[in-house]
Amino acid sequence: MIYLVEDEDNIRELLVYTLQNSGFDAAGFSCGADFWREMANRAPHLVLLDIMLPGEDGLAILKKLRGNPATARLPVMMLTAKGAEYDRVLGLDMGADDYMPKPFGMMELVARVKSLLRRAETGAMPDEYRIGELFVSVPRHTVSACGVEARLTLKEFELLVFLMRNAGIVLTRDRILTAIWGYDFDGETRTVDVHIRTLRSKLGACGDMILTVRGVGYKIGGEA
Repeated sequence: MIYLVEDEDNIRELLVYTLQNSGFDAAGFSCGADFWREMANRAPHLVLLDIMLPGEDGLAILKKLRGNPATARLPVMMLTAKGAEYDRVLGLDMGADDYMPKPFGMMELVARVKSLLRRAETGAMPDEYRIGELFVSVPRHTVSACGVEARLTLKEFELLVFLMRNAGIVLTRDRILTAIWGYDFDGETRTVDVHIRTLRSKLGACGDMILTVRGVGYKIGGEA
């Protein structure tokens, strides 16, 4: 069962419909009060939580979930407004397992939901990623590259995490642009190239792990 807390009716209905048609049981709530009322009856396997909510906001709900031993490890994905970088960082610091910036593609959301549920089933929460000497801690928002802490902007950090979550998979520029900047981002795919270049530079020797697949896009790990 997946619970979605989203106050915009059209978005909530679309997400619930998409999840149900992807084989999940899903229920939507417009506010924290309705969510907590149902939580008292039945706990879900995952929560999709909008940050901007009437009354109790998503970060307050997340704090309560993480403060309760019964739900401390319940997978939570935050849904954040485009450009709300502070809220995303704060959500990760408070223990969110993942986040999706609005607007986002439905298939991307379903894929991320499936990934979170798989990790929850194996007991491996999406906290850390390591490839060779490159290490990323999502909750602490830190990156260690060849033994040196790399100071990244939020977009660079999001880009690195996205690459590492899909290690060994070639990601097109369009897919990266959609996942990190959203469908309505008013920019071009060269934005991805610029961020890849600065990310490689900040990672030092570990930046060589990010491979260019000519004519397609980028990947991290695997053969060139």
